[in-house]
Amino acid sequence: MKLQTLSLAPDAAGLGKAAHILRSGGLVAFPTETVYGLGADATSDVAVAKIYAAKGRPRINPLIAHVESRAAAEAQGIFTREAAILAESFWPGPLTLVLPLAAGATICESARAGLPSVGLRVPAHRITQMLIAATGVPLAAPSANLSGRVSPVTAADVREDLGGAIDAIIDAGRAQVGLESTIISCLGPEPQLLRPGGIARAAIESVLGRPLAAYATEATPRAPGQLASHYAPRARLRLEARDLEEGEAGLDFGGRFGIAANILDLSPGADLNEAAANLFRYLRDLDRQHPQIIAVAPIPEIGLGEAINDRLRRAAVKDE
Repeated sequence: MKLQTLSLAPDAAGLGKAAHILRSGGLVAFPTETVYGLGADATSDVAVAKIYAAKGRPRINPLIAHVESRAAAEAQGIFTREAAILAESFWPGPLTLVLPLAAGATICESARAGLPSVGLRVPAHRITQMLIAATGVPLAAPSANLSGRVSPVTAADVREDLGGAIDAIIDAGRAQVGLESTIISCLGPEPQLLRPGGIARAAIESVLGRPLAAYATEATPRAPGQLASHYAPRARLRLEARDLEEGEAGLDFGGRFGIAANILDLSPGADLNEAAANLFRYLRDLDRQHPQIIAVAPIPEIGLGEAINDRLRRAAVKDE
């Protein structure tokens, strides 16, 4: 059944309406500092099932639970010493910790994809914080887009993918970071990087005082963003492109391709923070030109470049 997707303002009335929808088992897309998330009551299997249905998301792919505070996170997951260090350093912010499930945790099995662990984040966005507080429960919230497609950084992006499939969207402008959270597993003897994101590896390793452990790919994801094909536009991507071929659109970096209507430069000055903020927005904008191929200029694998290249490599993989 097609829903009338409401547009809500990021004010007291809008947040109150959104909280009521969420407490009633509905779906609300909302802004975070990373991208727009699709929220549901993380303690309700019925509500979380609606996320999987709306997105067309595989149920083996666990969801991140967004909570109001470190104390709220400790009620859901067991913190190791390293997890405590990372939470102290980077929360609120774009960091997700995958932890063993705490006794008495209320995050439902569907949100955890049946795993004995839970992904937790304390977001930094003021509107997100206010919404969680108003709702009174953790919010399961993957990116608010169709599964496998480009993540949304504006309310318009959300409506393009999910309008008519969800109850409401809180429009609070463009997400600032532009990349999803970095995900760190604290399940084993050493923290592992499961997904690069809005906090660079070097910053995390500096706080820990040692390198993150290597992650061995598994058939069943332990965290979002680990599926081989993900973040994909309809066009195919040609990575590490040194020039633009006839008929291609160009996703540039540092002015390699020049200036044309079919070229968008993630950062003319080669700033990786600017490039991260523009990545999903520009992929969507180029895809709307309906090219068969988007050529992507080389991006250095340093700092946030690791996360940018991770998204681009996954976007270049097409499910057959």
